Amino acid sequence: MDKVKVGTIWLDACSGCHMSLLDMDEKLVAIADKIEMVYGPLVDSKNIPEGTDVFLVTGSVSTNEELEKALEIREKSRIVASLGDCAVTGNVPSMRNSAGAKEALQAAYARGEKPEEKMPGLPGNSTLPVLLKRVRPLHEVIEVDEFIQGCPPGADLINLMLGELLEGRTPRHGVRTHFG
Repeated sequence: MDKVKVGTIWLDACSGCHMSLLDMDEKLVAIADKIEMVYGPLVDSKNIPEGTDVFLVTGSVSTNEELEKALEIREKSRIVASLGDCAVTGNVPSMRNSAGAKEALQAAYARGEKPEEKMPGLPGNSTLPVLLKRVRPLHEVIEVDEFIQGCPPGADLINLMLGELLEGRTPRHGVRTHFG
């Protein structure tokens, strides 16, 4: 039996969703022989591989680089799942939407003379990714197949949803948690 190729990525988020994934503990051992982890924070791969079966995306889309990665993930993956409320709704990172990208950076970096010359995240100011005008949940920039809600989603819910996806089944849409 071929192993299911799984990838994970963490965009604009706190790492709580990946911690919940690791909190599956012994359940990870139970699925280890069924999966090949092809991309993620604990995998050495620098490139998103072609032919990924299931890609779990945590975090909202806040920068030009995150947008490019999301588009590449959709292109190279059979199933894309939003993992956690930042990916599903934008959650905490989207709080800057009411102020705007430039205004948020000014609030954080406006100290001293010509702060705009020092602010990262604006076109031409640094080698850092450029902030998008608006933080967006994943489904606003690519087609998403599954939504795993929670901040962070519990390990049992991740296990249930991942188990269904690994078996080639669509998880029941009544199996969800609440936002936040």
